Amino acid sequence: MILDLIPEAPRATGLSALMKGAGMVTRFLPIPRPTLLVGPGSSGRLGQAVAGFGHEKLMIVTDAMIVKLGLLKGLTDALEAGGAQYAVFDEITPDAPIPLVERAIDFYRAEGCDAIVAVGGGSSMDAAKAVAVAIANPGKPLRKLAGYFKGLRNPVPVYAVPTTAGTGSEVTVAAVISDPDKESKLVIVDTRIVPRMAALDPALMTGLPPHITAATGMDALTHAVESFVGKWATDYTDGLGLSAVGLIFENLRTAYHDGGNLEAREKMALASTYAGMAFTRANVGYVHAIAHQFGGKYHTPHGLANAIMLPHVLEFSAPKIGGRLAALAVRAGLGKEHENERTLAKKFIAAVVELNRELGIPTHLDALRAEDIPALAKAACHEAETGYPVPRYMTQRQCEDIIRRVLPPSAPPERRRKAAA
Repeated sequence: MILDLIPEAPRATGLSALMKGAGMVTRFLPIPRPTLLVGPGSSGRLGQAVAGFGHEKLMIVTDAMIVKLGLLKGLTDALEAGGAQYAVFDEITPDAPIPLVERAIDFYRAEGCDAIVAVGGGSSMDAAKAVAVAIANPGKPLRKLAGYFKGLRNPVPVYAVPTTAGTGSEVTVAAVISDPDKESKLVIVDTRIVPRMAALDPALMTGLPPHITAATGMDALTHAVESFVGKWATDYTDGLGLSAVGLIFENLRTAYHDGGNLEAREKMALASTYAGMAFTRANVGYVHAIAHQFGGKYHTPHGLANAIMLPHVLEFSAPKIGGRLAALAVRAGLGKEHENERTLAKKFIAAVVELNRELGIPTHLDALRAEDIPALAKAACHEAETGYPVPRYMTQRQCEDIIRRVLPPSAPPERRRKAAA
């Protein structure tokens, strides 16, 4: 590719380097691991356990569809059997915006709760974690809690029941919500917001629509891959990332085509959790940096944005990470260790492209506008340079070129030429 011939951008310096240093804190501080309950019915077992913890009243943070589908029943039946009081806040939407999280905070206080159970995808879990920090630090608005360890007091206890296999939020130190005023994502990072217990219940995932299964599965793959190829990878995170990649390549297609397959759903849930544990330590890279801009600007689902950008960023980074991509190819069952490293690396990138195709992931972002690309690239580069241990840095122009690859084919030619100027 022509991009491979363009010199690497310089490393972040000055304030950017200082900010990156703050991000490195999570590499060395102890990070709690939630007690994991795995298998069909584990959401009920979590309810049984939490009911015995002595909480006055639990706030269940979820969305209306989960309530409508009856996916809370195992949990709430167990809570009621154990004599635990609870109140359900079911207003969560994708990329939960600040005003919605503020309503959840008010609900928590009005109901007199003292702990939270998040049931749902990443939006529910992240919103719950944001509420937990805000409740413990009254008077400090959500925007002031964004960043690393901005809450003085310990967050209230959080428990998690993920209903998708993708974000890994049940084991991570971050909560991502949206700031509609700035058309951006707001990230709260604190090792104390890791849920205390999580249930990976595949029975709650069997009804997921195929397109959600696809996007969330590719989200988990992106977490695993970016943690593995980045410069903060360790033997510990490598093991988790490789395991996640192997499980995803072995099970995502099955979960997509046969949503009721409990074994595939459970293994995908484990892959998501392993990937979450890996990137909590090793962090992510340009795929996420760009995807966050798509989410903030166009409300693109995060997993979908990651899936669209992953092969393009891997292709750009390949000159620096050939050996790592080769190792991923071997774990994904795409080749043998004795094969040529460059050949294996190409096989892995090609396999990601093919997996996207099989899962119905589009190759373009319909919402993307050519005139937005410079600002999107600038924000993505800033995010990556100040927070992520990327293996190969991009210039502004390189980032714009990569984003331009996913412009919809219907974009007027004159707008494409203007963006390329």
